[in-house]
Amino acid sequence: MVLTGPIIRRRLALCMAAFFLLFCALTARLFYLQVVQAEDLQRRAQAQWTSQSVIAPTRGKILDRNGTVLAMSATAYTVSASPRQVVDPLALARILAPVLDMEEEEIVRRVSDTSKGGVTIKRQLDREIAQQIKTMMAEHTARGSKALSGLYLEEESRRYYPMGEFAAQLLGLTTIDGVGQAGLESSLDSYLSGKAGRILEEIDGKGRELSYGASEYVPAVDGGSVTLTIDASIQSFAEKAAREAMTINNAKAVRVLVMNPQTGEILAMVSKPDYDLNDPPRDDVELLTDRMRNRVISDAYEPGSTFKILTAAAALDCGVTNVNEGFYCSGSIYVEGGKIKCWGNPHGAESMAQAFANSCNPVFVELGLRLGIDRFYDYLEAFGIGSPTGVDIPGEASGIVISRNVVKRVDLARIGFGQSIAVTPIQLLTAACAVVNGGKLLKPYVVKEILSGDGKVIERGETVVVSQPISEKTSDTMRALLENVVANGGGRNAYLEGYRVGGKTGTAQVYVDGVISSDTHIGSFIGFAPMDDPQIAVMVIVDEADVAVDFGSVTAAPYAKDILQQSLNYLGVAPETDEEPLPEVEVPDVGGMEVSDAIQTLKESGLQYVLSGSGAKVLSQLPAPGAGMPEGSLVMLYVDGEIPAFENAWTTAPDVRGLSVAEANRLIRSYGLEMSVQGSGIAVSQSPLAGEQVVPSSKITVVFEPP
Repeated sequence: MVLTGPIIRRRLALCMAAFFLLFCALTARLFYLQVVQAEDLQRRAQAQWTSQSVIAPTRGKILDRNGTVLAMSATAYTVSASPRQVVDPLALARILAPVLDMEEEEIVRRVSDTSKGGVTIKRQLDREIAQQIKTMMAEHTARGSKALSGLYLEEESRRYYPMGEFAAQLLGLTTIDGVGQAGLESSLDSYLSGKAGRILEEIDGKGRELSYGASEYVPAVDGGSVTLTIDASIQSFAEKAAREAMTINNAKAVRVLVMNPQTGEILAMVSKPDYDLNDPPRDDVELLTDRMRNRVISDAYEPGSTFKILTAAAALDCGVTNVNEGFYCSGSIYVEGGKIKCWGNPHGAESMAQAFANSCNPVFVELGLRLGIDRFYDYLEAFGIGSPTGVDIPGEASGIVISRNVVKRVDLARIGFGQSIAVTPIQLLTAACAVVNGGKLLKPYVVKEILSGDGKVIERGETVVVSQPISEKTSDTMRALLENVVANGGGRNAYLEGYRVGGKTGTAQVYVDGVISSDTHIGSFIGFAPMDDPQIAVMVIVDEADVAVDFGSVTAAPYAKDILQQSLNYLGVAPETDEEPLPEVEVPDVGGMEVSDAIQTLKESGLQYVLSGSGAKVLSQLPAPGAGMPEGSLVMLYVDGEIPAFENAWTTAPDVRGLSVAEANRLIRSYGLEMSVQGSGIAVSQSPLAGEQVVPSSKITVVFEPP
């Protein structure tokens, strides 16, 4: 075949095209390897001739405001095994199972999987258990036993909480790998976790370090520390009070919040039931989720009478009432055809100040209606009701407020005394603090300072004024009204001798299957001290107490009092009182005396008397001569007939809690006793206590309070 010019040129063109395509393919491949895959190939190549070890950073501490450690990193241990080196899985399991609190079958299953080079048996072991395993391994090795061959112990880090369940929901917890899972551990994880370091070394083909090879060391950056506004001492007072309130009241739950009303700092936060942070129920997801829930910020509830603090402040501030205005409580009030009852018997004629102390519902219905929708809602918004407070704790809820576009007069009436509205505890206490601190709504906060691992300040908490819902003058008036509630109203169970304490009780409804329960309530109390310059605000909420009287004045106020008293003493706020306790006197011996002489002797000793029988001479007395009694106490004188036996000389004080004044009086008189009345409403406490032995004809002092 003769190759002509055109054929040669065509074949030459085809060859050139083929070479060009091959060149393009090689160029593309070269570009792909050197540019697109360069990083991955370099990493894979480096992995063949280098060894990298990760240096774990130390997670930062969480401290209280005074430097007390609340959360820290500690050493833990992991026990693992190399299945290919385990000689007798069953023998190993029998030895380890009781030490690790595991089933033998589970250990056998793990260490028998020879497809794996190494398996974890159990993590996060404490030092004592690790030492026990080390000792057993050494003993078996010394005896030549291979029962524990293939077993290894390795150090790791674990999160440790020195105080156990202390502020459990606030602090939160980490995963088993040390990553923030809930609470502040989660929200502040980026500050606490730090940054891992590494060691990079050159190795030979067998993975051995080269003697003269290059190495690279990148140190780990430890996590920063976080200092909270929480005061560990005040937190411990709150924890103790919450435990007691939960136990004594057989309550479903208890929430406690303590704040500084002048700064917005959170001093204590408790939500019971809780859990031990060092031993969380990780195997029960539902239980753990429930116990991790911080109900102080995440659960809204219908506040009841504690909300009257805001209604009163708004009404006084805008001038729709004044403390001396007269009202009349007939026991109920009608709004849009619906009857709204007061909590107890009609209060009759009362001033606005008295209505606040009496916690009179009809008066606060009237005040809510006088304010009107727009004005009332403007105040609610200024107080932060219906919006998150912005506290630096994860999981805050907004509460529930009926939209002003659809709210009705009857809704407004009920909001006036704390129904038809839902708030979170932190919302209500933050707003109440504004009522007593001069009228400033402050943003609550719990993070005081964040430091980097090398001690530099990253962030610092500060007081932030959100709004000014009421004037300073109105705030002054409200402090006086709140102080009067504790001195003369429903908050008497929070009275502290020598301190000016103010507060308000609340008893809220509970809905069961969408219906209001008649015998289940949420009792609460909000208190402040000292009222001339409030430094501490306390809220105690007791959910669904199972006791005879579940009003907030009974279930919550006494525990708020305990927190206030201990906190004020701790803060160095001295009581202001010149009053001395009643002196104790010695009971004189009047046996055998003429009755008139015996009476005179007792009076001279500062004691009162009760006569039993008739006659001229004293045959016997109780208490016995020489006993110590407070001045003014009663001495029983038997003046006729046979000397009574001890068991017949006393009677038992009845339980009148939960009764009205008339009912309590009838019951006490049926026991041959007299009643001394303090307050009005429902009986909440008595002295002597129910069941105590008392002298016949003596007085039972009963305290009555509005719910």
